[in-house]
Amino acid sequence: MRIPTLFIAALAALSVIFPAGTAAANAPADPRPRQDANGNPLRYAATGHVSNYDENKVGTYTLPDPLLFQDGRAVRDASDWTRRRAEIRALYESEIYGRVPATVPAVRFEVVATDPTALDGLATRQHLVGHFGPGPDGPKVNVVLYLPKPRATPAPLLVQLLFGPPPGLAPASPSPKEAKTTPPRTMPREHAPLADIVGRGYAYALLRYTEIEGDRAESHLTGVRRLALRPGQDKPAADEWGTIAAWSWGVSRITDYLLTNPALDTGRVAVIGHSRLGKTALWVGATDERFRVVFSSCSGEMGAALARRDYGESVDDMAANFPWQFAGNFQKYPGKWHTMPVDSHLLIALSAPRAVFVTGGTQDQWADPRGQFLALVAAGPVWKLLGRADLGAKEIPALDTPAINGDLGFLYHTGGHTILPADWQAFLDFTARAFNRTSATNP
Repeated sequence: MRIPTLFIAALAALSVIFPAGTAAANAPADPRPRQDANGNPLRYAATGHVSNYDENKVGTYTLPDPLLFQDGRAVRDASDWTRRRAEIRALYESEIYGRVPATVPAVRFEVVATDPTALDGLATRQHLVGHFGPGPDGPKVNVVLYLPKPRATPAPLLVQLLFGPPPGLAPASPSPKEAKTTPPRTMPREHAPLADIVGRGYAYALLRYTEIEGDRAESHLTGVRRLALRPGQDKPAADEWGTIAAWSWGVSRITDYLLTNPALDTGRVAVIGHSRLGKTALWVGATDERFRVVFSSCSGEMGAALARRDYGESVDDMAANFPWQFAGNFQKYPGKWHTMPVDSHLLIALSAPRAVFVTGGTQDQWADPRGQFLALVAAGPVWKLLGRADLGAKEIPALDTPAINGDLGFLYHTGGHTILPADWQAFLDFTARAFNRTSATNP
């Protein structure tokens, strides 16, 4: 068979552009600017979309109504909301984060160390290890738990996902392949006021998210999702869990074990996460009603920020850069944001009537702080329907002024993509109010 001349010429041209053994990654760097004049990241999606930071170019959008069923019927009471909530959750499981498969591995826990004199005697510190799967070589997650002392009643529990290892635990060494091919990741600041948390009478559990499932192109199928693959399956199905759902599932399994401890209050539990872990915290709240408070810090696109609002990071960016974090079906939506059956206000509403606290930073416009605030406002009618207090604001609050009097809370801090000490204090105050409104018998 003769090979067409034009095909041969095309191959020759490609051999000049990319000689044998040269990857496309070695092509000349993209000359387009990577930041705008204010230092905000610029991304150029394959769909042609370019990051926007101009409020005048956000465009118009219509959000799905949380209080309308998909068939157009109105949600009129708490019973209706239970059914509408199930409808929204099913959409998120099918189209966005993915459903947890029935083949998830079993988890067993052991206490490997106990220090009764932690924090100068304020707490007992336990090091727990969770083992996923039946074999001794399966993934394992290290959990550090601080129990306040003395205590006359069970302690409320805060659970935080971390980017780095919990305090006192050495970071895991990268694999030889990762060490050669992957630059070190800069960890966001996430230090909590340990003494203050324990001093308020809270127990505090910390874990590193990547010990549940990896978060890189080369490692995102090396943890619990790998163990859940069925015979002949080389990746999750299009509607099965991405890594955000896997991390969320792991948090719930860890909480299962923690709450077997009679020293902990099963009716007052909170989850904390920053950035992609802020997205995870929102999904934890959506899927596990034991969590009475959700703290989602700077979670941005596909977290607390409205996806239909064209500002900062976009659906296109998330789908291209972090496809493993979502169900395969999420790839339907780059360039078609308005066709998504959900948006972030619905994700937030899945926690109603429980409490949700969201933060954003002035130097983190990539995460669209205003879009996060607007999502809280749009979720508010659900709390009102259920007889609870919404955010209580229609305009974004003044900088560094917490809006935490209702069951929805927001703080716009001066600063970047981080959890600041003032964020922690506002969250702890917000949580104290929420816990005072709840108990194991009165959600």
